Amino acid sequence: MKFCYVDESGDETQSDVFTMVGFLIDAYRWRRITRDFDALVLGIRAEHPKNPSEIKTKNLLNGSKGWNKVDPDIRKTFVREACDLVVNDGQLYASALSFEKLRAKGLNSRHPTRGTYWHAASMYLASLIQKNMQKVAGNKGLTVLIMDDNQAGMPALSDAIYAADPWFDGLYQLRSTKRGKSVWIPRTQDNRLEQIVNTAFAIKSDHSSLIQIADVLAYVYRRHLEVLAAGEGWPGEADFISELFDLLETKRKKLGQHPDCDAAAFYKGIVPDGWNI
Repeated sequence: MKFCYVDESGDETQSDVFTMVGFLIDAYRWRRITRDFDALVLGIRAEHPKNPSEIKTKNLLNGSKGWNKVDPDIRKTFVREACDLVVNDGQLYASALSFEKLRAKGLNSRHPTRGTYWHAASMYLASLIQKNMQKVAGNKGLTVLIMDDNQAGMPALSDAIYAADPWFDGLYQLRSTKRGKSVWIPRTQDNRLEQIVNTAFAIKSDHSSLIQIADVLAYVYRRHLEVLAAGEGWPGEADFISELFDLLETKRKKLGQHPDCDAAAFYKGIVPDGWNI
């Protein structure tokens, strides 16, 4: 069994960029990893005058909501150590989209993405996990998606994983050789998204240090894209975020080779400038 803790960053009223990031770990390492992440999160919370129950990376790095009382170097060290832990301990899956490019598609609820940015991003992550985990020799368990609580999106996500719309097939099809030629193997209803547990689970971010670490990752990716487009928000931010981005990219799983399909073309058409799918 594997667990993928997922959080997102972005608000279309404040930014054009939305990111969703999943951090995947093996169940047999869950206790040790949770212990390490709990210690990191509890440590930075204790630095805040009010010891908040939840870490919001945007507030922490920008020194808002009381975080200005904590030395900036301490705050940056926390974010850097969170990224280090992730790179050392698990696999990284990420989705990024431009609200403007997505709106230009003119989607509605009948589209396989349900016409929402949250569903589009979460199904892309599920497809990436399927693509990578189906190739692992001796894989002994399915992956459970554990999402930062989204009451509106969760029922639709579980339904979509269970139904496994063929539209997503091209994101995770496998190749084989037939009569000396390389061909893409068609998926069937029996093996669509079969590496993902049918029901995705929601958890409040203040109940899990791993969800709060996923928030760190999502914010780093979001700020990387925003800084590319509009410049840094505080002196040194560009270099700091770029350093973290380069570190995380060593573990991020990408789409790679795939057959020509509407799903791949769709996701490539909505990514923000500077994002490699």
